[in-house]
Amino acid sequence: MACFSCILRTKEISRQQHNQFREDIPGIESVTIYTYKELKNATNGFSPANKIGEGGFGSVYKGRLRDGKDIAVKVLSSESKQGAREFLTEITVISGIIHDNLVKLYGCCVEGSHRILVYNYLENNSLAQCLLGSNRNNIHFNWRTRVKISVGVARGLTFLHEEVQPHVVHRDIKASNILLDKDLTPKISDFGLAKLLPTNMTHVSTRVAGTIGYLAPEYAIRGQVTRKSDIYSYGVLLLEIVSGRCNTNTRLPYQDQFLLERTWALYESGKLVDIVDTSLTDGLDVEEACRFLKVGLLCTQDDMKLRPSMSTVIRMLTGEKDVNSVEITRPGIIDDLMDLKIKSKNKADPVNASSTSSALDTPSSLDDTTHAFMSFTTISERD
Repeated sequence: MACFSCILRTKEISRQQHNQFREDIPGIESVTIYTYKELKNATNGFSPANKIGEGGFGSVYKGRLRDGKDIAVKVLSSESKQGAREFLTEITVISGIIHDNLVKLYGCCVEGSHRILVYNYLENNSLAQCLLGSNRNNIHFNWRTRVKISVGVARGLTFLHEEVQPHVVHRDIKASNILLDKDLTPKISDFGLAKLLPTNMTHVSTRVAGTIGYLAPEYAIRGQVTRKSDIYSYGVLLLEIVSGRCNTNTRLPYQDQFLLERTWALYESGKLVDIVDTSLTDGLDVEEACRFLKVGLLCTQDDMKLRPSMSTVIRMLTGEKDVNSVEITRPGIIDDLMDLKIKSKNKADPVNASSTSSALDTPSSLDDTTHAFMSFTTISERD
């Protein structure tokens, strides 16, 4: 009888926690609240065999619910203070947002110290792993597939920037945060760093958080979050998709190590086609590929006012707007951060130094989702 009473008391405490959680965060009525036991059973006890991702926030596991639905279970580390904040942010931002190119939040768990997010499971993992990483040979990314992914991500960002109210700035657009379903439809994921941008505001000042190589210079230096910082990140991603290489690769000769710099140099010399992935043969539309590269350069211009909106990007990608009629100016590049990144990566792995999404002093693998946090005396933090 005592054990039965304990079970009832535990369930009552859990129910009270769930109710309090719903009261604390309005607007998540449609989010399912799972029990820790449910998710533990779904992942076979959070078995290492079911782990499909890991980062600074914790780990992601593949799971299957009792009704047969496959899920991705994102377990936030109990030791991460930032993780708790990201957890609340992610639920607040995407609980009511539905779009073909965004991951779908099914629910969460808030039992005791456990903070877990549950998403739809995407069969082909991330763009970083499948196109740029060690698993790139598992899927053949022909040109039409890359067009589909590029346009799909642009549509997802357009939805966040221009259609959702208040507008959403993602702040961490990168290859490892673009997940692919069984049909290779791209889904933007990981909204833990996202910021809401009310219609009457041009920017939000905050501490800098994002990923080295994708950070817009004005955001890294001044800490001002705008939609144009996402657009810069998208531009870098677009160059990666067309070229099939990471934004940084120190195994290459120095003049080729930074993708954005190399693409700009080739553009200036009229040899833009040289950066297109050489594995693209059958079905490659060279003219379209060069147009995509030009869009990428437009998105990464140093003057953020010159960067096109995401809806304009879609029109350029689809050929509705002529890219050649727009002047492309020099891209913004953070040389100091890149130099620091190289030293960090070479120290950790002198043979295989490539793009990283680590904290500045902590090198990590390509598919790690740890964020880079930087402090500047000029930044006004209002988190």
